[in-house]
Amino acid sequence: MDEIVVHKFGGSCLRDGNDIDQIAEIIRSSEGRPIIVVSALWGMTDRLIRASREPRYASRLVQDLISQHLRFAPGLDTGEFGELFNRVISGIAKELLKFSSGEESMRSENLILAAGERLSALAVAHRLRKSGIEDAHPVGAEDIGLKLKGIGRAKEIDIQASSVNLDRHELIGVPILTGWFGEGDDGNIALLTRGGSDHSAAAFANLMDASKLILWKDVDGIKQLNPRWGIETPSISYLGYGQAAELSMHGTPVIHPATVYPLIEEGIPIEIKNFHNRNSPVSTIIGPDIETDEIIAIGCQPGVAIITDNKPLSSDLLLEIERLGIIPWLMKSTPDGFKIILPKHDLHHLENIIPGKIKFKTAIISIIGKPDIGIEHELISTNEYGTRIIVDTDQLHDTIRELYQSLFSRQDCK
Repeated sequence: MDEIVVHKFGGSCLRDGNDIDQIAEIIRSSEGRPIIVVSALWGMTDRLIRASREPRYASRLVQDLISQHLRFAPGLDTGEFGELFNRVISGIAKELLKFSSGEESMRSENLILAAGERLSALAVAHRLRKSGIEDAHPVGAEDIGLKLKGIGRAKEIDIQASSVNLDRHELIGVPILTGWFGEGDDGNIALLTRGGSDHSAAAFANLMDASKLILWKDVDGIKQLNPRWGIETPSISYLGYGQAAELSMHGTPVIHPATVYPLIEEGIPIEIKNFHNRNSPVSTIIGPDIETDEIIAIGCQPGVAIITDNKPLSSDLLLEIERLGIIPWLMKSTPDGFKIILPKHDLHHLENIIPGKIKFKTAIISIIGKPDIGIEHELISTNEYGTRIIVDTDQLHDTIRELYQSLFSRQDCK
């Protein structure tokens, strides 16, 4: 029997109908038995979020959804999956009506937002069948027993519970699975944090004992430095699980931070490939951690909030950080006080319960590997994957450029 390979296609791979034809070519030419996980069509989740918050916009959204998905997959509304398509559309209209009449609830909001993935799976399955992949069929993650840890919002999938409950009989042929959501602890639909479809794909790779997870992106793997900083750097051929998670928390958004966790124990590798250049020999493999003294990459996340107080960390603040899925870069608490360093953009979630003083810094930088030179900036922490420093500067681009050139030129001279 062929080994299972999980393919994840995000919104950047679903910009128009021709992209689904490209998916068909990938599936036909790939080895192994494919399982496909999809995000919503490009830009769709943002539109659904807006509609759930602005009733005036919601009134025309349903017709827009129908038109856009039929452009991707002509005949979807009258084909084999037409009944399912119309049911999802009717469900969105029903939940939007509740919102516009003041009956707001997290369950309704989640049903609206998850519809983007449901419609995407239907469109992809329909068009793949038209292209000759006749056993392609849509599968809702929530409908086959994928369990999430949390109520309403969740930061990770419950692998143990999902392993017991997952209906694997639905994963025959070429299943097109919805990412990003599943069943929460209360039995209702729950969503992962934004970008969580990568984590969904990793969970399915674990649950189905896959040989590999391929994340199809619009980049040639993970670079030594995020291209946003204006420095062209090579792709990294291999990253350990821990290194990849560290980078993803520090301004390298190619994968979601929780992606690697379901794969570590089983040692299932991730390959990041360029959807728009699928025959490129350049890609990044993520797998078991390998000890190295080399500097591998630099991650940088602008916007740092440092919270300090002369009292121990309160359980209320700790529980709220946990509930929101916020990942602090540093958390220290003693009887004499505490210190928390976290992304500035997460601060507004906690503003009503934060005690003590707050200082803001320009950015946190994580150097993946083991730099053997002195760092002039404020050292935050070191671990087996890298060194975290804080910088405070009006010229962040210049600081990053100088640091990159200094670290990698010195390494090249070894």
